[in-house]
Amino acid sequence: MPSILLSLWLSVTDPSNVVYIESEEQFNDSLRKVQDESLPAVFYFTAVWCGPCRLLSPIIGQLSEKYPHVTTYKIDIDKEGLGSALSKLNVHAVPTLHFFQNGKKASEVIGADVQRLKDTMEALYK
Repeated sequence: MPSILLSLWLSVTDPSNVVYIESEEQFNDSLRKVQDESLPAVFYFTAVWCGPCRLLSPIIGQLSEKYPHVTTYKIDIDKEGLGSALSKLNVHAVPTLHFFQNGKKASEVIGADVQRLKDTMEALYK
């Protein structure tokens, strides 16, 4: 019974179009796929210790449900091996969000600016 509750909880708290990046290889593959296939995507750079990130996470979840055609990639900057990918993208603060449209980075939001995040999603992905 507990495993059923866990799966139910995960399905409610974890929309299927949020992908957790676990390695530099997975990150590079995801970025390449978004660019090569011109897919709409959000790369959400976060950290467990980051208070503003914890504030933003449920909002990211809600937005991923509102825009199901947009894949959100959640990247914990403290994962081992992601340093070179982060420096290549000039990610120096969390939360940072990169918005991709037509295979290219179309916008960026640094910090927990909820209204700007919502406005950017609306402008790019409605």
